[in-house]
Amino acid sequence: MKKILFVCHGNICRSPMAEGIMKHKAMNAGIKLEIDSAGFEPFHLGDTPDPRSELTMKKHGIDISNLHSRLMKPEDYKKFDFIFVMDKANYKNALYLAHHEAEKQKLDYIMNVCDPGKNIEVPDPYYGKGDGFEHVYQMLDKACGAILEIIKD
Repeated sequence: MKKILFVCHGNICRSPMAEGIMKHKAMNAGIKLEIDSAGFEPFHLGDTPDPRSELTMKKHGIDISNLHSRLMKPEDYKKFDFIFVMDKANYKNALYLAHHEAEKQKLDYIMNVCDPGKNIEVPDPYYGKGDGFEHVYQMLDKACGAILEIIKD
């Protein structure tokens, strides 16, 4: 069984949304995956996702209210096959936790599954206004669909 970790700054917006989307897609496809999310900011440690993330996900029929923020740790490289980050800062922080090249090979920007090598960032909607959470949902939905296709093959 493949194991996937999604990582963002506080683990209350983007990465739990990606976790929820991926779990939903895998379940609908009948594919068994282990999926989790984590962050780097301890301020939200143990918190449930941002209410705006939850609301956006509910609009798409996905409930993430049972998820809780946790910190990424070096051991995650041993546990997970793929570690997808949302932006440059996440990438640098996650890279710092890797011990050797094989672990670094597990790490990538999530949007590189759609646009390889472009390192397109998923914007953090936390401080934004308007439809930022919906925009993030659309990006992550596209990426998670691409991840599922890669894993199925």
